Amino acid sequence: MGLIKKFRIKDIKNEDAAVELKNISVFYNKRQILDQLNLKINKQEILGMLGPNGVGKSTIFNLITGLKNPNDGEIIIDGFDCINLPINERFTKFKLGFVPQYGGLIHDLTLKDNLKLVSEIHIKEKELREQKISKLISRFEFETLLNVKAKYLSGGQKKKLVIAMALINDPKILLLDEPFAALDILTIKMLQEIIINLQTTEEISVVVCDHQARDLLNCVDRAIILSNGKIIASGSPNDVISDKNAKTQYFGDEFNIS
Repeated sequence: MGLIKKFRIKDIKNEDAAVELKNISVFYNKRQILDQLNLKINKQEILGMLGPNGVGKSTIFNLITGLKNPNDGEIIIDGFDCINLPINERFTKFKLGFVPQYGGLIHDLTLKDNLKLVSEIHIKEKELREQKISKLISRFEFETLLNVKAKYLSGGQKKKLVIAMALINDPKILLLDEPFAALDILTIKMLQEIIINLQTTEEISVVVCDHQARDLLNCVDRAIILSNGKIIASGSPNDVISDKNAKTQYFGDEFNIS
C-alpha cells in the first residue's frame, strides 16, 4: 500500500509546540525507562512513536496525561509547566483526548449510550450535548449501530467508538495507543483516514504509538524511534527508515513502506 498522507506538516511550517518533554528521566523499580529524553510535539502535527516493547512509548503517554510523574525533567503543555497538575485538570485545561489500546468503553451500554455518558461528563448543556453526539454519529457513520451494545461491535467499530468518545470534549491533543492492533487491512485504512481528517478538519495534534510500523508511517508527518530510553531517530517516514541507527536497532535492512 502506498502512502495515503497527501502532505507532511513540515511543508506548512507550523512549529509551535503543543507539548514539550524536557530532559525527562523515568525509573521503574530502579530500572531506567527514559534517559534525559527531549521531545517536542508540534501543534497540528501527526507524530508517530515506534520502538520495541518496554522502551517507554506508553510511559510518554502517561507523562503527558499525568498518570506518571518523571523522576527528573519538565513537562510543558501549551506553554505551561504542568508537572504538578493532576490528571483531571490536565484533560480539562489542555483539552487532552486519550484512546487506550484496550477498553475505553462500557460493554453493556449501547453505542449511543456510551457517547451520552461521556458527553454528560464534559458538556453541561443538554442541547449542546445532543448536537455534539449527532455530529459524531454522522461523522463516524454510526446511524445503524446506535442501539447495539458495545460488546457486540466489531473490533473496528469499537475503535471508532472509543475515538469518537475521546472527541466529545473537542481535544487539541489526541493520544492513540496502538490503534491498529488486531485489525483487518480495510479497517486500518479507515482509521488512518480518520486520523488524517482530524488533523486537517479539527487542527488536532495527534500522537500515535503502534507496533504496526508500516500502518503508522503511512499516516504520520513525523516519526520518532525509541531505544534504550532515548530517541535514536526523528524525521519524516522516509528519513527514519533510512536512518542508520533506526535500521540497526529497529527496522532492519529490508524494511520499506511501499
